[in-house]
Amino acid sequence: MERLLIVEDSKSLAKMIARKIELELGCEVDVAYSMSEAKLFLKRYRYFLVLTDLNLPDAQNGEIVEYVLGTGNHVIVISGNIDKTFRAVMLKKNIIDYVNKSGVNDINYILQTIARLQKNKNHTILVVDDSLVFRKQLQSMLENMFFKVITVAHGEEAIGILHTRNDISLVLTDYHMPVMDGLQLTSEIRKLYTKNDLTIITISSDDKEDTTALFLKSGANDYIKKPFSKEEFSCRINNSIEALENIHAITNHANRDFLTGLYNRRYFFATMQSYFEKALREGEKFAIAMIDIDHFKKINDTYGHDTGDKVINAVADVLRANTSQNDMVARFGGEEFCVILKNIAPLKALSIFENLRAKIETCSVVATNGENTHCTASIGVLLTPEESLEESINQADMLLYSAKQQGRNRVVSN
Repeated sequence: MERLLIVEDSKSLAKMIARKIELELGCEVDVAYSMSEAKLFLKRYRYFLVLTDLNLPDAQNGEIVEYVLGTGNHVIVISGNIDKTFRAVMLKKNIIDYVNKSGVNDINYILQTIARLQKNKNHTILVVDDSLVFRKQLQSMLENMFFKVITVAHGEEAIGILHTRNDISLVLTDYHMPVMDGLQLTSEIRKLYTKNDLTIITISSDDKEDTTALFLKSGANDYIKKPFSKEEFSCRINNSIEALENIHAITNHANRDFLTGLYNRRYFFATMQSYFEKALREGEKFAIAMIDIDHFKKINDTYGHDTGDKVINAVADVLRANTSQNDMVARFGGEEFCVILKNIAPLKALSIFENLRAKIETCSVVATNGENTHCTASIGVLLTPEESLEESINQADMLLYSAKQQGRNRVVSN
């Protein structure tokens, strides 16, 4: 659980913010009403984030900010001071944000910002710029927003990173660079990743009128013109990451089975067709299995559909936990699943499916009436593929039917 510190001399405001953070974000919150109290907390704990007012009873000129930054903690300033000059001075410090505490909307903004920072930890940003000084500046700003950051000096290095890592969410690139400039880099990245997979933002001082449009047409998601403010930079980066997350959430919803979270039938055929053809061309060994829960109608009739759903989920958990991340596990509908084990020898594949059968047999589910119920599964495994994916699936289905005919709770292969 992440721990936050609120430093605010208004007890009612501090308690209200703390309460909302605890309830909505699930964080543990400490509250200090003075700088001296804050120091005691900061000596005891390392915080995910410190929210601090500037005017405290024992530190009325913002001394708390420098102190907290000196402890290595991340800071968001909450203040009633709306003076633009003062605000600009504060934002030059290594704080995350400066938020006015003028009403409920500002408190909601603080909660949204904290939630965004929590999610940022899951993202890696690749910074591409030939200026070492500017790379370090961008890295510092991004790390202060809780992103993981990789920096390189030009486009070719960036392409090399993208070929070896699949965890990059955003590429932040300069325009004018040696070896490969930002425009060329944008075009090359779009050959590898669509806008649904990876975000590109260009940062440049180029003053030509058509430069922005040129980058956007080449596949960039956004363009930031130098010089820029910290607030503009943070908002554009966060908005781009949030848009990417939303796309992934929608895509994931379309590709996943609503009950189990496994891939659905549509995604299975859309993805496995290309794998199937490539594996046949290159002679890669793989196994296709159709899996069906035995006597599932009886489970539903005896215990009800809620218990039936629990059984389906239990089987899905067994399949997910005992196959490789590179394999394909999908729910085809009802009590039927399909599993493809990739790049595997036939005997090893049969061993894995026998293990799955045994684990399904031993797992239990508490029915709605409180009773423990068990299930078994029949598995048909195709080790020698047919000419097409659909024909192979049909053949695996015939082997599954054979397993049912032979008494169920068994693995039958060709």
